[in-house]
Amino acid sequence: MKKPIFAVIDCNNFFVSCERVFNPSLWNKPVLVLSNNDGCIVSRSNEVKALGIPMGAPLFEHTHVVKQHQVTVFSANFLLYGDMSQRVISIISMFAPQIEVYSIDEAFICLDEIPDQSFQEYGETIRNTIYQWTGIPVSVGIGPTKTLAKAASELAKKGAGHNNVLTLLEESTQSDLLSKLEVGDVWGIGRKWSQTLQRHGIYTAQQLRQTNDRWVRKQLGIVGLRTALELQGIVCLRLEPELRPRKGIISSRSFGRPVSDIKEMKEAVSQYASRASEKLREQNSIAATVSVYITTNRFNNNDPQYSNSITIPLPIPTDYTPEIIRHALTGLTRIFRPGYRYKKAVVGLQHITSSDLIQLNLFTKSPNISKRTQIMSCVDTINQAWGDHIIHSAAAGIKRDWKMKQDQRSPRYTTHWEELPVVKAH
Repeated sequence: MKKPIFAVIDCNNFFVSCERVFNPSLWNKPVLVLSNNDGCIVSRSNEVKALGIPMGAPLFEHTHVVKQHQVTVFSANFLLYGDMSQRVISIISMFAPQIEVYSIDEAFICLDEIPDQSFQEYGETIRNTIYQWTGIPVSVGIGPTKTLAKAASELAKKGAGHNNVLTLLEESTQSDLLSKLEVGDVWGIGRKWSQTLQRHGIYTAQQLRQTNDRWVRKQLGIVGLRTALELQGIVCLRLEPELRPRKGIISSRSFGRPVSDIKEMKEAVSQYASRASEKLREQNSIAATVSVYITTNRFNNNDPQYSNSITIPLPIPTDYTPEIIRHALTGLTRIFRPGYRYKKAVVGLQHITSSDLIQLNLFTKSPNISKRTQIMSCVDTINQAWGDHIIHSAAAGIKRDWKMKQDQRSPRYTTHWEELPVVKAH
């Protein structure tokens, strides 16, 4: 039986690359993208990385470096990034019968049907096609396991391989290159495990690969052992073409300014409940409970502090937005306290099951589930076709003065007619 060969296609500095596609003057210049509410750094160009600005750092801690080196700063433009991601994924799908979309900027495929001698060439074809059709640079890692493919991708980003593609199939090549990969850069090894391994003298992927399996199991558990075995070329992780339904769904944003008015808080909670409901329907699920959490800014020592949460059981599990909003607002009313400046609200859905398994309530009048499904399907279809929240609940408000900051957002070039790129002919 032929052993599987995995490839991972990873977009390089994806959010920054999306910005550069529509603004070529940014190429080879320092660029970074901020998180929701323009708080922390979530994407960096290589030029920004060279300045020593770390991922996830608050922008205000590095303002002087940003100004000194004239770094271009963007607010997150998730509609643009999501659309560009779909374009990249659609291209990858052309090269393999099955694809596992791992994240917004990353996907796995199997190359079982490709002749052995053509892996490198095939990887370069994928990379070149994506760049030619979308302008997004990617790295391609190829290996006998998903973890080795990820390692190859990381090494390709650092200059190994050819044309940002690295094939990590030969034993001798694996040993040599894994010795150059820090253990903290291994897929599945987080900061805590990395610190544990380094305390025991394990600094590289190759050293982890050579470590006794029983010791790894004792220190890192079964998940860590799988990672070590995959580095040895033993397949523990298969391709997962179908996304697993999430067991919990959260929708949350920090406010663009402190919120003290319960009317504005209700608008925010309604919008977050609506978005959580959409995510629920995307995976054909229903939820049995809705939770609401609100909090003030714990970093502001001048304001009184308060936070609270509540979980409301739904009479009948549902994905119907108005019903979820109604119960979320009931929970908000119970925990809201006037006199505080709230920084953030969170809406969560729990006890999630398949929408085919609705359990009715003996003591509650059953709703017209078929009618509700048709309404939500119509709303989702229109919003997907014409733009985010073209149709939305009136409870979510219109002006939304509390919404998160996006002071430096670029145009939504690919999803809004009024923001299409403009070409000037001379």
